[in-house]
Amino acid sequence: MPSLPVVLAVFGPTAVGKTAVALAVADRLRAEGEDPVAVSADALQLYAGLETLTGAATPAERARLEHRMLGVLPVTASATAGAYARAAHAEIDDLIAAGRRPIVVGGTGLYLRAALADLDLRPPPEPGVRTALLERLARVGPATLHSELERNEPEAAGRIAATDGRRIVRALETLATGGALPAAGQLWTRETRRPTRLVGLVRDREELRTRIDARVDAMVAAGAKAEVRRAVAAGASSSARQALGFEELLRDDVDAMKRRTRAYARRQLTWMRKLEAVHLIDLTATDPDATAEAIVGMIR
Repeated sequence: MPSLPVVLAVFGPTAVGKTAVALAVADRLRAEGEDPVAVSADALQLYAGLETLTGAATPAERARLEHRMLGVLPVTASATAGAYARAAHAEIDDLIAAGRRPIVVGGTGLYLRAALADLDLRPPPEPGVRTALLERLARVGPATLHSELERNEPEAAGRIAATDGRRIVRALETLATGGALPAAGQLWTRETRRPTRLVGLVRDREELRTRIDARVDAMVAAGAKAEVRRAVAAGASSSARQALGFEELLRDDVDAMKRRTRAYARRQLTWMRKLEAVHLIDLTATDPDATAEAIVGMIR
């Protein structure tokens, strides 16, 4: 049999169906004698206590496929890409050493790259810089901060929506600490630490919109509002509060959560379609089993 890619990465926008596909792939691999394990590449699923809000694999799904890097931080902690990369690399290397196939499952951007590649990370920001920027964001709104970013780094500002407070703050934080903002393609690389098969999942935009709205409704029905309130009472960090829907559910604004999630998914899809060395699979009008069959065929 030909040599196999060591790592399989399955990623895509929120609500596209990544977990269902990963489970179906794992079933097929086990039928062929493999012992796969999922490694989460989601920055917010790192937090214990936000499982419903972040759409983490359920206990039943974890019983079907072992998951790593889920719920490993308290909500009071601040996740960093550097710390995540070190932990994810260790998990992946240990799995490979044990003869088990890692299936890296996540969204897009920095944490996916952190799991698969070596990062050239800037030094950590000075204490208080992010807090001060978040306070300004709450006081004057994202448009004002975006204008400031545009004056200093117009190219970077052009890649960030004027309503995306999280990314605007992150960019201004980098500038405040003397760092250089990443170039447009720097959140992705063809160079991975291990031989890797990259599979990106996409859907028709209207179908994805419907799935997002249904998913948000299901999260609310499953207790996401209470989850957010418990996190606040526990002293949730500013990083944990970046979870999609966190602030919206605090305001009891489910429609705003849907709008924010749909906007985020649109950005993810746009970003994914520009990537190199990624095999895109359109899940529209298909199912996880058929997709899994195609993916396993690909890695064989």
